[in-house]
Amino acid sequence: MNRISASASIHPYGDQFPRIADDVFVADGARIIGDVEIGARGSIWYNTVVRGDVNYIRIGESTNIQDNSMLHVTHDTAPLIIGSGVTVGHSVTLHGCIVEDYCLIVIGAIVLDHARVSTHSFVAAGAVVTPKTVVPEGTLVAGVPARVVRKLSQAEIDDLHASAERYIRYSDKTWESLEKNR
Repeated sequence: MNRISASASIHPYGDQFPRIADDVFVADGARIIGDVEIGARGSIWYNTVVRGDVNYIRIGESTNIQDNSMLHVTHDTAPLIIGSGVTVGHSVTLHGCIVEDYCLIVIGAIVLDHARVSTHSFVAAGAVVTPKTVVPEGTLVAGVPARVVRKLSQAEIDDLHASAERYIRYSDKTWESLEKNR
């Protein structure tokens, strides 16, 4: 079942057209362009831009990209790869980087070219992960530039998984509400 809102825009770039799993929720105002793949049970929220024009973007299953986020790439050198179960908060910029599985990138954070956010990591609100930085697995980073603050507790790691599941439920309920009120 296609769950793309009427005012979302899905556009080709050259001969590359986005490939979006049938159950992905795409909210009003979202723009998805070019060589983009989005895995099952994901969600792209209001006014987010996913621009795979000059390189490719891959987004894993059960990943949510929240309102007003910007996802982009660098020509020929830096695609954007986001793993499964990732929560990308409001107004986040991900540019030509790798975000591994079950990470949380919080409101207003920026992750730049060739940086890698390792599995089960947390990027704090407003942090800037500079080019080529590697965020170690299971850590919290914060600041400008982002630095490791501490290791995450097991409860915090468990909540990274729970966050992805919550957003699957939120997108289901949002889609049901939209369908009911058409």
